[in-house]
Amino acid sequence: MGSPTILDTILERRRVDVAAARQAVPPAELERRLPGAPPEIDFLARLRRDAPMAVIAEIKRASPSKGDIAPGLDAAEQALRYARGGASAISVLTEPTWFKGTLDDMAAVRAALEALGPDRPGVLRKDFIIDEYQLLEARVHGADAVLLIVAALDDARLAALMAGARALGMQALVEVNNADEMERAAALGTDLIGINNRDLRSFRVDLATTERLASLVPPGALLAALSGISTRADVERFASVGATAVLVGESLMLAPDPAEKVRELRGLPVSTRSAP
Repeated sequence: MGSPTILDTILERRRVDVAAARQAVPPAELERRLPGAPPEIDFLARLRRDAPMAVIAEIKRASPSKGDIAPGLDAAEQALRYARGGASAISVLTEPTWFKGTLDDMAAVRAALEALGPDRPGVLRKDFIIDEYQLLEARVHGADAVLLIVAALDDARLAALMAGARALGMQALVEVNNADEMERAAALGTDLIGINNRDLRSFRVDLATTERLASLVPPGALLAALSGISTRADVERFASVGATAVLVGESLMLAPDPAEKVRELRGLPVSTRSAP
């Protein structure tokens, strides 16, 4: 056997994390909290509303490849900056070890967006989800959708987690990185596909990944391009092969004016004044 990939290492740690979380807050306690969770919106419909291009703007404090990006960031304030620029959704990384995210970040983002009413951006829990317990965590802390990574799950687990998300009123953004993973996702009837230009086994980025796989997206499914996106030219490149959403992290986190960066990515006119 070869050396563990980066994805293998992260998943092993997440198994330990989930076991510890179950001990600290049993599933029954999360289920008890469900009726008081912030109400969800239709995540897929929210993305479609911003056609021809929706931006899923990410809260990303750090990453395995880049190290610290913005560890001291106020997640709620950043989410509101994204919303002011026209973001359709806010992706919140909640993995604590390599990405330095927390469920508290997601709860703070969801609370900040409440003032925007039913037209608010959707909230995506972006993590390495392997267990139904994490779905409960996601909904209790305000998620409208969760990321499910095909490379991290066998077909039975993927199907169960997709069904579990639906049962809790959430949708699943199903992430693929190659043709085999796309075939597996399509066989399960997903209607929200994310093509990750980053191979999570090595963390190498290849923007041509979306172009290679776009023609394999199931009919009627929404295609989102994920990772490595920093300019309007990148967005147009993916739009040309059928993507109607992009997920953008690092370039938004580092932008002097995140709201204007969102507008640039969506191809909207730049506003006359900066948003703080």
